[in-house]
Amino acid sequence: MTDPAGAQRDGFEGFDRLWTPHRMAYVAPTEPTGGGCPFCAMGEQPLEESLVIHRGETCFAVLNLHPYNPGHLMVLPHRHVAELEDLSTDEVTELMTTTQRAVQVLREVSGPHAFNVGLNLGGVAGGSLSQHLHQHVVPRWSGDANFITVLAGTKTLPQLLSDTRTLLAEAWR
Repeated sequence: MTDPAGAQRDGFEGFDRLWTPHRMAYVAPTEPTGGGCPFCAMGEQPLEESLVIHRGETCFAVLNLHPYNPGHLMVLPHRHVAELEDLSTDEVTELMTTTQRAVQVLREVSGPHAFNVGLNLGGVAGGSLSQHLHQHVVPRWSGDANFITVLAGTKTLPQLLSDTRTLLAEAWR
């Protein structure tokens, strides 16, 4: 296939390429560098110096570093555990009550039309850091997949993560 300027597109069926090597962690299932878990490290950082929005007894909520939409956050146990069935009853309960609160706070702060909420259990299922279970909460709006996303394959995010964190953390209280 040839683009309008006449250049060959290397067999990518008309798609341009956007190089994002920082997202390789989502493709190559490897242990985090340094052998540590980034989620465990986040759980130990001071709230104001991290993307953590709320820290509970057994679980915490943190903004996704690579969000699909503004306000995309994750709820996860403090304990480093990969399998849903390995969570204690207290952890399961707090995981869901924290997820409920996340939905409430996001509704209050940004008024999304809907949500995607879910777990990717295991690397093959899409879990990029599958060694530490985490539940995604993604706010959705009508038209959030606009022409830039559809035609250019590029997601636009109108707010800095630090600003989103501040708004959600303040509303959580």
